[in-house]
Amino acid sequence: MSSAQSTYRDALREALRDALREDERVFLMGEDVGRYGGCFAVSLGLLEEFGPERIRDTPLSESAFVGAGIGAALAGMRPIVEIMTVNFSLLALDQILNNAATLLHMSGGQLNVPLVIRMTTGAGRQLAAQHSHSLEGWYAHIPGLRIIAPATLPDARGMLRPALACPDPVLMFEHGSLYNATGELDDPAEPVDIDTAAHRRHGTDVTLITYGGTLPTTLTAAEQLAADHVEADIIDLRTLRPLDEPTILDSVRRTHRAVVIDEGWRSGSLSAEITARITEHCFYDLDAPVERVCSAEVPMPYAKHLEEAALPQPEDVVAAARRAVS
Repeated sequence: MSSAQSTYRDALREALRDALREDERVFLMGEDVGRYGGCFAVSLGLLEEFGPERIRDTPLSESAFVGAGIGAALAGMRPIVEIMTVNFSLLALDQILNNAATLLHMSGGQLNVPLVIRMTTGAGRQLAAQHSHSLEGWYAHIPGLRIIAPATLPDARGMLRPALACPDPVLMFEHGSLYNATGELDDPAEPVDIDTAAHRRHGTDVTLITYGGTLPTTLTAAEQLAADHVEADIIDLRTLRPLDEPTILDSVRRTHRAVVIDEGWRSGSLSAEITARITEHCFYDLDAPVERVCSAEVPMPYAKHLEEAALPQPEDVVAAARRAVS
């Protein structure tokens, strides 16, 4: 096994390339995924390598091409559908909720929909309110879906294979701020268990629970806390549905304090669900109320200073952790 410097974007591309080489049933479809390599250049070069039958540009109709992906999955293919941003996925919500997520149940277990839908999520790039929200918590509410959010290069490379092997529809949320992130990447890719959360840092004083684009923010906060002799235990959820509840609860029972960092809005958020589960199962283990750090409850601003003010920042996480340990 060898390793080399790579980017999050390149890791995703290599995962796609691996999948296309290994299984002739796999194909990629979406807006501009062929000629332009996708909105964020993740699929750049794949059209030349695999041809237009397997790298398919689609019309600007999310409902239509997600529906086509569902049909292909029902027919035995392994489609990967790319939606430019999570905001645009709402145009295909009927297909995702009323078809992909429900057909197994409505058919009495006869129809599986092995479909992977990739989409960009999150803010931090000055793309304003129609391109910058974090709505993965909404999708994590829906039974019948699996929701994954790779936050590291190895997860970006290694999560696609088990997602394609899953008999149920999988939604993969790629945070836009991570595409240019760099780091070491092993080749061949290590397998990733998409049933479990990952420990990104071990500590004894407070549990910090996060995922996706807020993992770097949380790691930065942990370094600042360590300078004040507060050691944080960091859980990267990786899979938002189903949640790895045992890993979360085990950490909280050891540290007796928890902070949930979620770029979604606070009201009705994934952070609220995690907080409820901690309270249900660890109430007598807690030495302080569960803290939450979320985005401001406004449409995401365009102006850089306003966008930064609306998003969770390391100092927000540090302040929440200090309240918990005090």
